[in-house]
Amino acid sequence: MNYFGMFVKYWQPGQVKTRLASAIGASNAALVYRAFVVALARRLETVADRRILCFAPKQRQVAFDELAEPVWTALPQSDGDLGNRMSSFFDDAFQSGADRVVLIGSDSPTLPIEYITRTFEMLAQDDVVLGPTPDGGYYLIGARGATPPVFEGVAWSTPDVFAQTIERLRAASLTYEQLPSWYDVDERADLIRLRDELLQLETGESWRETLLAAVQEVL
Repeated sequence: MNYFGMFVKYWQPGQVKTRLASAIGASNAALVYRAFVVALARRLETVADRRILCFAPKQRQVAFDELAEPVWTALPQSDGDLGNRMSSFFDDAFQSGADRVVLIGSDSPTLPIEYITRTFEMLAQDDVVLGPTPDGGYYLIGARGATPPVFEGVAWSTPDVFAQTIERLRAASLTYEQLPSWYDVDERADLIRLRDELLQLETGESWRETLLAAVQEVL
């Protein structure tokens, strides 16, 4: 079974996209982040056998149930730092019978769908797949068979995340593959890049119009 998850946060002003909020304001950052989540949920609704919106905080179950139904399942994130929460997600996925598990964040609303489908294909040969971001992190991690030992001892939210993850994969003698780099929307310049990308995107799908409207509203 192919099992896919997306980490999401409730769009409370001041609690999401804080770096972006410093440029466009907390309310605008929350508005556009909600648009990211909705766009990704619509775009990725067929990418795997099971799709999980893994949300925080736990008290927001109703809001994410409304967004998830009928093609996603909304499940709360575990407690702890990012590494603990990601490790728990993979543990739960494999315990539920998954063979290949892929997890992304919700900061890259135009992430190419083919990167995700390619990841599931790569996991037929490799233990882990990573999608790097230009700032030294990663936008995607996939694994097969078992939770990889890459979620402890990592300096999260620093430029060293990707490199430290590769070090742990090598230390564990796990095979890995790398996807093309893709960008998170963390700064105003990233939001401008997203707007320009959406303006050039040739698709009649409603998610594009809704997302573009939200981006243009806050710029």
